[in-house]
Amino acid sequence: MPRIQAVFLDLGNVLAFHDDAVLFRRMSDWGGAPPELIRERMLALWDPINRGTLAGDELRRAVCRAAGSESAMAAEPFFDMWNCHFRVHHELLPMVDALLGKVKVLLLSNTNELHWDFVRPLIPQFERFHGLVISCELLLAKPDPEIFQIALERAAVPAQDVAYFDDVPRFVEAACALGIHGRVFTDAPTFRAQLAKLGVNI
Repeated sequence: MPRIQAVFLDLGNVLAFHDDAVLFRRMSDWGGAPPELIRERMLALWDPINRGTLAGDELRRAVCRAAGSESAMAAEPFFDMWNCHFRVHHELLPMVDALLGKVKVLLLSNTNELHWDFVRPLIPQFERFHGLVISCELLLAKPDPEIFQIALERAAVPAQDVAYFDDVPRFVEAACALGIHGRVFTDAPTFRAQLAKLGVNI
């Protein structure tokens, strides 16, 4: 059995749920494009958004165009629309609290500045994390090996002593390729069971 010294957690659909269908309906209500067309248009935007190369006013204009409008929404209502689809995974947070007393806990997330600004105050446990590895701040994004290596360096723990939880299988596969114990996150009870199999009881 491995000796887990650190746990890396994804943000979206792990610590906080994000329902993209809700976001695309809200964008559609404002801009007029059908939700499925918005989803298709956003596919080309997510990677530069997560890497921080599409940010600020450029991000706002690009998202508004995807919604069907050539006119950009004002910054404050855009912030509300852009973050309307998040809700905290409250069932998981007590487990995170238990982890914080046992191992190093780091966030490893593909996200953008506006989503991070919205979600960070909602999860006070972040203040106790050993590290916050945020894609848009590093201009890197999963599944790039470099972002996992940065997380390992910040944890100062070898890959074989790290467990990583993400809802995206290809990101888990990228972690496993580096020797990290990657697991696909599904729900809080399964998370507890996965940790127990790795020797971490919470």
